[in-house]
Amino acid sequence: MSRIVWMMLFFLLAACQAGEEGGGSETQPEANEQGQIENDEKFYEVASNLESPWDIEEDDGLFLISERGGTIARISSDDQVQREQVLTDKEISQIGEGGLLGLKLDPEFENNQLAFAYHTYEEAGEIKNRVIQLRYTEGEWREEESLLENIPGNNFHNGGRIEIGPDDHLYVTTGDAQSEQLAQEEESLAGKILRMDVEGNIPEDNPIDNSYIYSLGHRNPQGMDWTEDGTLFATEHGPTNHDEVNKIEPGANYGWPEIVGEESQDGYQKPLFQTGNDTWAPSGMTVYNDQLYVAALNGEALMKLDTDGEQPEVVTSDYGRLRDVELVDEELYFITNNTDGRGNPEGEDDKLVRFYP
Repeated sequence: MSRIVWMMLFFLLAACQAGEEGGGSETQPEANEQGQIENDEKFYEVASNLESPWDIEEDDGLFLISERGGTIARISSDDQVQREQVLTDKEISQIGEGGLLGLKLDPEFENNQLAFAYHTYEEAGEIKNRVIQLRYTEGEWREEESLLENIPGNNFHNGGRIEIGPDDHLYVTTGDAQSEQLAQEEESLAGKILRMDVEGNIPEDNPIDNSYIYSLGHRNPQGMDWTEDGTLFATEHGPTNHDEVNKIEPGANYGWPEIVGEESQDGYQKPLFQTGNDTWAPSGMTVYNDQLYVAALNGEALMKLDTDGEQPEVVTSDYGRLRDVELVDEELYFITNNTDGRGNPEGEDDKLVRFYP
């Protein structure tokens, strides 16, 4: 057999083996010098023209995204956006960073059409936040029940994330409402992660007796998720820099405003990861394959780091400010937040984008 034929057979065999080892013909993305993954085929813009979106929820291929002005954007399977009103007993106030923030569908949403939401309101001249139950009916979302009122609020630092944990309880992040010491006061709901049952009651096994407080000493936490073993992680805005990712333990105090960054003091938890002199302004977060994916606002990127707080890297920085990221069927979805008054919106901002990890 000629040398040329032997060479052709060799390269053909090598190509077949490479295809089998890769699990298919799709090209895997490579990272550049900054650790950023570059492969446009990995990203797909699902929907556009969202208005200050805040939280992503998904139900059987249907996406529901809260918008700070008091609407929920319903995105159907054909990627069309329908905007639906949220009718509450106390008017939603889009003040500063406030408005309609966290949204979480009831696990039985398909049957009962119930959801939970966190929103800002004004009462007696004060800015506050509340947790409510909503019911979807005839193209509108109506308040079914108020679960918790009088969470301190302000133009900034309202927290706002709401999730259902592996224990089927509600977890809610609250900011310090621009009053730093409230984060350290057990009598205040500000600067905390709160835990309640789905009817708004205080669970008997909460770490502080007769209190919604699950952890304290937070400045402005805006993201939460759990690993498969039930470990809770949360993101938190620092003062200009020193943003944090924390591993949350029940009853633990995370130190704001007494310690920042790598500072340490007895009785306070140091962060799992902190950004030092850089700023991410981390918001929503999701866990996938024991990696923490974080939507960064000021960082204008989707970030990734290990659950031990190491090896942070940029997944993409092509979409501007990012508010939330959600795992759906082995795919990640994130929303941009360029129309919130702090970004530089372009053409069809804001967008829902699908990413194949």
